[in-house]
Amino acid sequence: MKNKVLLDKKAVERTINRIAHEIIEKNQGVEDLRLIGIRTRGVHLAQRIKQKIEGIEHISLPLGVLDITMYRDDVFKLKSPELKKTEIPFDVNNITAILVDDVMQTGRTTRAAIDAIMDLGRPKRIQLAVLVDRGDRELPIHPDYAGIVHSANPEEDVMVRLSEVDGKDEVVVVASS
Repeated sequence: MKNKVLLDKKAVERTINRIAHEIIEKNQGVEDLRLIGIRTRGVHLAQRIKQKIEGIEHISLPLGVLDITMYRDDVFKLKSPELKKTEIPFDVNNITAILVDDVMQTGRTTRAAIDAIMDLGRPKRIQLAVLVDRGDRELPIHPDYAGIVHSANPEEDVMVRLSEVDGKDEVVVVASS
């Protein structure tokens, strides 16, 4: 199967811009709003959304970074889990936390992220923003903001490539290995 490009560089930028506007609109502004990127690509997407919101609202928006490794329900299957730092430089109590990730499929990553956040405090609300919602849920968790929805076949992977990690911006569907 040939790689199929779902979003090119311009489309990724437009999609992030739209998500930023939707977050502002749904929350009627950005008061008590905090972005939390899920490692790895979710962090870079959260940074981009933060920049867009700050440009629109002319405010400084706090950003956190979340590592969910030890909250995964399959951590026992990993040979040597690589722990990275969680950096939440704000109190999570009584805020609206926007979790940001690249691709949502089963809902297990989001469940792990919610567990990690709840260990830090009690947010007023938790919302989820993803660049790609590929469906195929195993848990009843759905994004509040989805850049695109693409139902990939089980033998396909949806790959988000970002310039900060991969040298270019795009979303592609590739055959699973």
